[in-house]
Amino acid sequence: MRVGALGEVRIAPGFLVYVGSARGPGGLRARLAHHARIATRPHWHLDYLRAEACVLGAWLCASPDLLEHGWARALERIRGAAIPAAGFGSSDCACPAHLFWFARRPCAATFRRALSEASGAQVPRYLGTRRLQSFAGLAV
Repeated sequence: MRVGALGEVRIAPGFLVYVGSARGPGGLRARLAHHARIATRPHWHLDYLRAEACVLGAWLCASPDLLEHGWARALERIRGAAIPAAGFGSSDCACPAHLFWFARRPCAATFRRALSEASGAQVPRYLGTRRLQSFAGLAV
């Protein structure tokens, strides 16, 4: 697929994990609502991917701290993680990428532990597709 300025990106079938923040207008609710639907005019790298992939859920943590870079480093260290497209989601920082690929769906406990360790005492919570849509204010 073509992903904005990144150009052509090939991603093997599997499970993808994207790390981002929601600092703009509307905060977390607006960002989740945006990524839960297919964008008609893609803006972020993830918008291009959303046309080809479905959302299974979201791990989130409301915090005044910017957690995405620590989460990206933690996800990169999870066994079986790979970076499918260098620079994906990280064009505004020094991270190698904010998109990670797994051949199989990562274990929830492993995920939670990695994200919790990366964000200190702040424990992320998981929203499945139905709860995510409800949280984002979308029709189920």
